[in-house]
Amino acid sequence: MDRLSNTVRPYAWGSTTAIPALLGTAPTGEPQAEMWMGAHPGAPSRITRPKSTADTTDTTGTTDTTAPTELPLTDVIAADPEGELGAATVARFGPRLPFLLKLLAAGAPLSLQVHPDLDQARKGYADEEARGVPIDAPHRTYKDANHKPELICALTPFDGLCGFRRPTEAADAMEALGVDSLKPYVDLLRAHPEEAALREVLTAILGADPAEMADTVAEAAAACERLGGAHAPYARIAHNYPGDPGVLAAMLLNYVQLQPGEALFLGAGVPHAYLDGLGVEIMANSDNVLRCGLTPKHIDVPELLRIVRFEATEPGVLRPEASPSGEERYETPVDEFALSRYTLASGAAPADLTAPTSQILLCTAGTVRVGELDLTPGQSVYVPAGEAVEAAGPGTLFRATVAV
Repeated sequence: MDRLSNTVRPYAWGSTTAIPALLGTAPTGEPQAEMWMGAHPGAPSRITRPKSTADTTDTTGTTDTTAPTELPLTDVIAADPEGELGAATVARFGPRLPFLLKLLAAGAPLSLQVHPDLDQARKGYADEEARGVPIDAPHRTYKDANHKPELICALTPFDGLCGFRRPTEAADAMEALGVDSLKPYVDLLRAHPEEAALREVLTAILGADPAEMADTVAEAAAACERLGGAHAPYARIAHNYPGDPGVLAAMLLNYVQLQPGEALFLGAGVPHAYLDGLGVEIMANSDNVLRCGLTPKHIDVPELLRIVRFEATEPGVLRPEASPSGEERYETPVDEFALSRYTLASGAAPADLTAPTSQILLCTAGTVRVGELDLTPGQSVYVPAGEAVEAAGPGTLFRATVAV
């Protein structure tokens, strides 16, 4: 196994304190939004392995096959995919780690977004490639040919938006603001079947004149601030995104408050946004995001409306399912990843975590002994497929692996 050295991404919405507090380091004053653990080409974790004989010669001219060097996990996996990932993972997903694990610390609302399913991602990527749209173009929608299901597990109280609520509930929330320019949306939400109502209102919000919409959002934000209570989250959103139509789009969604240990699974077509809190996030290794507000970035409205699932749903809050081994697993309907948690008591027998696929182990509390390594909060290790590994506490350990 290998201790991971990970990159922290300084996105503007990130908390300045949450990740440093977990790591026990001093805040820098800059946002620290996400710490990435895995083999994403944008910021792969790094591990220390012996150099190859082709790379290492000491000062006497003698080849040294044991001198360590820091290597990106992408390179390590590429050199021996089946040895690192396991035959089943390579057969199912090819020679790549199919998931990305993160610590996510939201200090302000993230963009309101949705992800495509696998078929939509493949077709959308192929279409943009055929049309010659540069992969780094700001109007490019599909960065790769993969879907991006994800799961967020709260480490602190965690606020978010997830899925459409009942149109009548959204209508009540908008009507309570007393903003005249919202009345057409209120009427639409009450006059049609659910799917048609949600589609028509989101289409109208995203297609409205920007200047008129900015005025409407400003009035709505002031009313939310005045009313407080259930409207308070939207006032906070509007404070960070003044005039953004996503403030009104957010009012169509369920507001969710997770307690530590609770999680949300976000499947294809489900609009969502994270608002505040620290959590462990795991996702399929993809960059495909279609935004629908709370962002200065490009919004591909026609494609967005094609992939959004316009159905009212209750947000499915997940709680881990315990097993006799002590593993508490968050059940999801995807193969790219599986996330589980171990709460390891002092003096208890070590937990056997050996698996046929590669895995990443992350400590979030206490001190966890993994093999010969001690992990403190925020520290993680990579374990190749089939390597024997045990963990002992006291502490909390999250385990990310492939579900094949």
